[in-house]
Amino acid sequence: MTAALLFGALVGVGVFWLIRVFTRPRPGVAATLARIQRGQRSMTPHTTTAYERARGGGAMDRRARSAFAGLADRLEALAAERGWELGQQRADLALMGRTRGTHLATKVSIGLGLFLLAPFIWTVLSIAGVPLPPALPAVVALALGVFGFFLPDLALRSEARARRRDMRRSVGVFLDLVAMNLAGGRGLPEALVTAASVGDHWSLIRIRQALANARLYGTTPWAALGDLGAELGLEELEELSGALVLAADDGAKIRASLAARAATLRRRELTEAEGEEGEKSQSMLVAQMLLSTAFLIFLGYPAVAQLLRA
Repeated sequence: MTAALLFGALVGVGVFWLIRVFTRPRPGVAATLARIQRGQRSMTPHTTTAYERARGGGAMDRRARSAFAGLADRLEALAAERGWELGQQRADLALMGRTRGTHLATKVSIGLGLFLLAPFIWTVLSIAGVPLPPALPAVVALALGVFGFFLPDLALRSEARARRRDMRRSVGVFLDLVAMNLAGGRGLPEALVTAASVGDHWSLIRIRQALANARLYGTTPWAALGDLGAELGLEELEELSGALVLAADDGAKIRASLAARAATLRRRELTEAEGEEGEKSQSMLVAQMLLSTAFLIFLGYPAVAQLLRA
């Protein structure tokens, strides 16, 4: 009886908060200012792939995306009103080109889906005649719901780590290009814009957008690079911004500094790649040792069994 009352109260609280989320919130001053600031950072914050542009979808898919977008918008307004900054996840979301509302909507959707999966399976098994204790689906549903709620955080962290590593490689190439443009006689602002315009990789697009916004807002390009590094959680861009500020108008020193930083980034990437390969080699060695041990146990078990019988 106590367990039933407890689980009923938890379900009631969950339904109450779900209704609160789906009801249209009244955005306050904090929510409005947060949306304005997000709109000022970039007019196109998300770089779509060719697959995303070519993907169509039926009416059911469009309705599902529309409902998901509505939930994300409500959660975005709720997060702005409550002041939820999400800590390190904010930089990861900015790096992946996602909003807080989209991330929170994903967490709620996956958590709710896994929460409802356990009662569904329990119902199917009960209809099939499989005896199960009544309290089991509630415990499993809570565990799956919590796991599903935090699963997008783990996926976001892994994706952001890989994308931040890719961004660091692009920053090293960008520094080499800036140094070459400076050696060709261009000024520093022009060299930055030219180096960011050589390709359509998503990282160069983000840098190009930051430089374009700096020109519109009347700020310096190196300040824009520092703001982009702070937004994405990329220390290399912040250090580059500080170095450009200190270097001032001395072009020769800027070229030497940029070349040294590019070489440092390449050495760091090479060291990290060697470390990852070493970890993979160790993992393969452990797997081979386990297989060899299992094979030896398989060969020796009949003889040991015969000795024990004797």
